[in-house]
Amino acid sequence: MAHHALPLLWGRPAGTAGDPDTPRTTTAARGARGSRTPGQPRLGRVPGRPGARGGKDTAVSGVVLLLPDGEPSSARRPSALTSVRSYAAVLPLGRALARAGRAEGLLVHSVHYRLRGWNGAQAHPAADTTWAVEEVVRRYGDVPVCLAGHGMGGRAALHAAGHPAVNSVLALAPWLPEDDLAAPPEPVGQLLGRQVLIVHGTNDARTDPELSYRLAERAKKSHRDICRFEVHSDGHALRQHQDEVLALATDFVLGSLFTRSYARPVADALAAPPPLGLRMPLAAGFGRSLRH
Repeated sequence: MAHHALPLLWGRPAGTAGDPDTPRTTTAARGARGSRTPGQPRLGRVPGRPGARGGKDTAVSGVVLLLPDGEPSSARRPSALTSVRSYAAVLPLGRALARAGRAEGLLVHSVHYRLRGWNGAQAHPAADTTWAVEEVVRRYGDVPVCLAGHGMGGRAALHAAGHPAVNSVLALAPWLPEDDLAAPPEPVGQLLGRQVLIVHGTNDARTDPELSYRLAERAKKSHRDICRFEVHSDGHALRQHQDEVLALATDFVLGSLFTRSYARPVADALAAPPPLGLRMPLAAGFGRSLRH
């Protein structure tokens, strides 16, 4: 059975007692730090953009917001090291999308969260994602937005999909909570009217692929534009079949934002009833087949 809690991401944990390199912190200082208001989320820029004149972006006709992984619970701000390593995991996707969508006017931004953790009902990354969509609207006007997240970022993308500017959601190996009769189920109503693609490795030991299937199955009852692909033998990072995953993601995002025709496997998955369209295997060589 997969382990559903996300691990502490990259880097060493904060210093512990007895570590000579750990600075001592007084009780008063800890209290002051704990009461500090978290900083604002911010948008980062992924290399590759439609072009610029006079320092201002031009011809932006669609935006992808990249949402990285995180921790289930943490009130700490992301450090420089954790930020670099978490965004490195989604950078190949961002670069692939920016390159493929440049001619269409696609811009890709990364979302830098205020805090590392999801933090229960506070759902900080989802709130930061909503802020990021509002910022996109402020900067670029009425353009369609795709939320593309990995792990905890996948859950944030699904949660924030209800914003009117959001056109589509790409959730890679999304972290979802265990089914709990004492808690309300993960919401799916906000996905109505959005194109949704979930991709999950069958050997994911960090986030349970069965939970993403169950969410997709509930959503599909009232929302036909959702599909889910399984990457057989791949894990949480989806590195073993990265080329196929990137090709699938690119086809879906460009098709959703710019009303292109989807590749046949994506179109078939969207049209198929459960469980077929929600357990669609990602074929080896998917990207190569699109180029011929």
